[in-house]
Amino acid sequence: MAGRDSELVWSSDDGDLRKEPKRDKGRKKPKRGAEPAPGPAPAGSTIKVKRETAGRKGKTATTVSEIPLPEAETKALAKRLKQHCGVGGTARGSSIELQGDHRDKVVAFLEKEGFPAVRAGG
Repeated sequence: MAGRDSELVWSSDDGDLRKEPKRDKGRKKPKRGAEPAPGPAPAGSTIKVKRETAGRKGKTATTVSEIPLPEAETKALAKRLKQHCGVGGTARGSSIELQGDHRDKVVAFLEKEGFPAVRAGG
């Protein structure tokens, strides 16, 4: 294996590192999870709660979208929602997906937490 680069190519924390541009050695890498401080939620920002089956082989999922929170807080909210509903799920960007149809529980929980939420779709 002589002659091969020993540069890290993939990490379970950061994923594929080959896509990142080469950094100057003098520059520091920003801290992981460091995001700008969240401002107040924009006026009229309402969280949408939908029931979806598309792309899930017929399985029903509750999707919570348009969440006006940074990603770290969205993940924390997803954890509390999953515990409240007793189901699995995930946080992806500014949306949360829960397994099963839990629209009524989710809307009630979000309003109790102080977020304006509505049922969207059919």
